Amino acid sequence: MRTIDWVDGEIRLIDQTRLPDELVVLRVADVDRLIEAIRVLAVRGAPALGVAGAMGVALAAARNPGDEARVITDATRLRASRPTAVNLARGVDRALACLPAGPAAVLAAALAIRDEEIAASAAMAERGADLVAELVPRARVRAMTICNTGALAAVEGGTALAVIAELHRRGGLEEAIALETRPLLQGARLTAWELAELGAPHRLIVDSAAASVLARGLADVVLIGADRVTRNGDAANKVGSLSLALAARHAGVPFVVVAPESSLDPDTAAGADIEIEERPAEEVTSFRGIRTSPAGTRALNPAFDVTPASLITALVTDCRVVRLDRGEPVA
Repeated sequence: MRTIDWVDGEIRLIDQTRLPDELVVLRVADVDRLIEAIRVLAVRGAPALGVAGAMGVALAAARNPGDEARVITDATRLRASRPTAVNLARGVDRALACLPAGPAAVLAAALAIRDEEIAASAAMAERGADLVAELVPRARVRAMTICNTGALAAVEGGTALAVIAELHRRGGLEEAIALETRPLLQGARLTAWELAELGAPHRLIVDSAAASVLARGLADVVLIGADRVTRNGDAANKVGSLSLALAARHAGVPFVVVAPESSLDPDTAAGADIEIEERPAEEVTSFRGIRTSPAGTRALNPAFDVTPASLITALVTDCRVVRLDRGEPVA
């Protein structure tokens, strides 16, 4: 099953807020519902957001034929629904550029983005697994990862988790070590679910245990995704990624970022220029409607952090491997 797709004139997507308890497919027939799905993280992950953005413009064009102003307004709202992931804005803009040619052209662009992301996932899995084999001398690898970077974050396959899945297929995975990923537990809810579906050996750890696990020599490589990679190689990803990079550097463990070319942003010079999304305080002070802190507690809840290129061993895309540790340029 694809995480997101276009079926019978509407968007179908897996509601990731309902996992792992139940597998629910949302039918999205208007832009307002899509924006809400994006904001509550029913659909998430940079590649999937790019597809969602493009398909959202296709929805708007199909529902408002001849009303370009309305489509542009809807596209602008979609583009602003999550600011950090470059794929969302890029998908919206690419589909919107086809609007003068009519709704069918907009849909064709959206479907092309979907198919490109599927192909990119397969290519990243191969390149990433090959690189891990070069970096890690062990025959069977212990790979640490954060958040969710599998098929749920893309359309099929994924980014960093696709590499782990490919290692498993090759018989080269001893275990995946997944961080639970506070505050919404994407690692515990989504990554553990995907790994179980794959039949891949895995264990779950609390986020605060990661540095110790690395320092004790219990992981051979860290693999993460990225929502945006800047021109100098800095990578924005789920908050906690920078902590992992620092811990990996201390432990002498390779730290690899896996992201499609569609997540690279050569127009942004460095990580300091990336807008970091601030999520609602309730995500930290409660979980699934149950308060976990005193009433009135305020929270700082950045969704992402930025790992500088100097802490990244390599960037794996669908087209290339960039050895940042050797000074190779991204752009």
